[in-house]
Amino acid sequence: MNRANELVIAGELAERDALRHTPAGVALVNFRIVHASRQIEAGTERQVYAEIACVAAEDEARLVAAAPLGAAVRLCGFVAGKGLAGARSGSTGDAKVGARSARQLVLHVTRIEFEERERDRPAPPRTAGAHPDDKGT
Repeated sequence: MNRANELVIAGELAERDALRHTPAGVALVNFRIVHASRQIEAGTERQVYAEIACVAAEDEARLVAAAPLGAAVRLCGFVAGKGLAGARSGSTGDAKVGARSARQLVLHVTRIEFEERERDRPAPPRTAGAHPDDKGT
């Protein structure tokens, strides 16, 4: 039975571990993002803030490892309990096994996009000889 488990979220790269490799040679990196936004809930606008633990593998891991802290990102992936994503395919497992780990969710990133923010854009060039205080008169 396939149940929906997909998350898309934007935020800033807040911290990142060093790129590492599993014994099978798979590149992995653990990192955290910070998300802040305004959302509507029950007709009322509210400020939302979250720090999210993430892990990326292979190409996405290399992208995260090379990105500067503070980079704006849009992540797509699935959530799993910490340490539970590698459960055997097709097995639902014992509900009691890993119950404690399941309380700590980790976003397993399957796609990452880097977003350009207004503050990241270069300022438009000024006209030669123009002074910021000039009013054009």
